[in-house]
Amino acid sequence: MSGNTIGSIFRVTTWGESHGAGLGAIVDGCPPGITLAQADIQAALDRRRPSKVISSTKRKEADKVEILSGVFEGKTTGTPISLLIRNADADSSAYLKLKDVFRPGQGDFTYWEKYGRRDWRGGGRASGRETVARVAAGAVAEKVIARAGMEVLAYTVAIGGIEIDRNKIPAGKELLRQVRANALFCPDKKAAAAMEGKLAAARKDGDSLGGIVEIIARNVPAGLGEPVFDKMDADLAKALMSIGTVKAVEVGDGCAVSQKAGSEVNDQMNKKGFQTNHAGGILAGITTGQDIILRVHCKPIPSIGHAQKTLDTKGKEKIIEIGGRHDVCVIPRIVPVCEAMVCIVLADHLLRQRAIANE
Repeated sequence: MSGNTIGSIFRVTTWGESHGAGLGAIVDGCPPGITLAQADIQAALDRRRPSKVISSTKRKEADKVEILSGVFEGKTTGTPISLLIRNADADSSAYLKLKDVFRPGQGDFTYWEKYGRRDWRGGGRASGRETVARVAAGAVAEKVIARAGMEVLAYTVAIGGIEIDRNKIPAGKELLRQVRANALFCPDKKAAAAMEGKLAAARKDGDSLGGIVEIIARNVPAGLGEPVFDKMDADLAKALMSIGTVKAVEVGDGCAVSQKAGSEVNDQMNKKGFQTNHAGGILAGITTGQDIILRVHCKPIPSIGHAQKTLDTKGKEKIIEIGGRHDVCVIPRIVPVCEAMVCIVLADHLLRQRAIANE
């Protein structure tokens, strides 16, 4: 299967299926001499694991990462880094009755049309579990960009129509503290409580909810990104849209700019620099040196307990109700995945810029 690799210089290839032996990533192009330990990667994987929040799946995977290559005496060697996360709690029994049926909202039908076969165990490669490999690779990318002073933080801004009060979002390190203070990675405690209540109601009803995640990349130097087809915002959007649940990506003011005049959205400058950041830190596909601000809109998880109409592989109409162990909402588990994908793109463009600058 093609399309499993992202990046030009810093290249990440993921592999594995939801109910296979395990999943993993190959990170190629990572510079040598970067301090990297299992604990660095494990911290990111632990944030992605199911939490005590009502939205989380009952599947419990330890997600312990193994570094198989590319690190010696605690530092990267410059050779490919191979990362492995074994599956230990996969239960395919709930999928047996659905193995010849296309689940609504899932990749079953499209995989069947493309390949003529599919792994029906938990969605196989199309499962959200594939993102565990992205998070592992993203932790390596984070180490690369951290050496340049960059940092990436994502957080929940909406679930099921309940949104945070933006006046309550703090700045700097306080934002990180508040984001990590609750299981939903939401910086607004009151909104987080309301979200929990709506998630509980959705689970009781056998339904699911969508949501919005915002990502901020700080201390990104000006000049990263390519001028035409590899624009920074284009590559970031592609990386985030490659996450199965994401249906839209906004940069800066995003969709709101279509309703405004140029005088309202142009980021004017003075001797101190840009006066505003409507562009979200990117102009003409190249970073401005301001914070990169992104938002992803995530669809509700399609595995729900309601009766749904569909077809089987022979074209016969069916009515199904999906069992198994599923999240009610991709949030908060997608938050570290978004961070990982942004880190990977930033690491790649950082190394690309250094290559043309002979650094």
